[in-house]
Amino acid sequence: MASSRSSLVVAMAVVILHRWCCAAAPAAAAANRTRTPALFVFGDSIVDAGNNNAITTLIRCNFAPYGKDFPGHNATGRFSNGKVPGDILATQMGIKQYLPAYLGAELSDFDLLTGVTFASGGCGFDPLTAELVSVLTMDNQLDLFKEYKEKLRRVAGDARAGEIVSESLYMVVTGTDDLADTYFTTPFRRDYDLDSYIDFVVRCASGFVRKLLGMGARRVNVAGAPPIGCVPSQRTNAGGLDRDCVALYNQAAVVYNARLEKEIERLNVTAAPPGTVLKYIDLYTPLLDMIQRPAAYGIYKPHTRTHLRVP
Repeated sequence: MASSRSSLVVAMAVVILHRWCCAAAPAAAAANRTRTPALFVFGDSIVDAGNNNAITTLIRCNFAPYGKDFPGHNATGRFSNGKVPGDILATQMGIKQYLPAYLGAELSDFDLLTGVTFASGGCGFDPLTAELVSVLTMDNQLDLFKEYKEKLRRVAGDARAGEIVSESLYMVVTGTDDLADTYFTTPFRRDYDLDSYIDFVVRCASGFVRKLLGMGARRVNVAGAPPIGCVPSQRTNAGGLDRDCVALYNQAAVVYNARLEKEIERLNVTAAPPGTVLKYIDLYTPLLDMIQRPAAYGIYKPHTRTHLRVP
């Protein structure tokens, strides 16, 4: 489930930041920081900053030990011991230190002007994924974005609000729970074989991106799936006594990512309005490298210099 993936949050944050901030030359990155007014994030537990606190669901983490490294040692609803990728990206881009959840707290004018996260832990592109655990679907998140835009207009005025919506960066990080939970763990999508289910999820992802573009977004990054078979919950559930990475699940992620990337490329050509920058972000390759070569990233067992066991 969503909370079982919290150990990947920091690694994903590093990957997302590297792929977005470090791919460009330093001068270009600096220019980007000055022209990006806000950051908006949609997705699942990797980027939920507390939206699930405000809805009736078991998929939440507003209790210890979550948040133990967050300022004040508060469990804010982030599926992490500290910041989540949206926070880190907002900081690196020079926007603000923390990207707040849209729900569950009174947002200041500054929050509205500089961006929020609509993400909900436990969701996926497949609407059934969210419905099974009573969290926000991706369409629900778009509904919240529509509501947010009205609030933004009241604060900034129509012209400035339009500029913020069109010039800001949008991150979409979800899809893992579709495969890991809805398909491989529950029986509810077994009317699909794996290949056709992957196609279905990619169609859902495409529909979401097209709707987001239709609501004014012009700079959109869509993240692929990580090595799902190496997620701790999947290693526990299907990795045998040694909790090895599950090869079938990883292969499913590879196929899904290839099709998602191809669809993003297609949308860039056929559906993106003029001035749109639509990118696919590869999480799988660098995260798998971290898992296979942990010492290269300074990852060791606690209190030792022994490398973590890699299946």
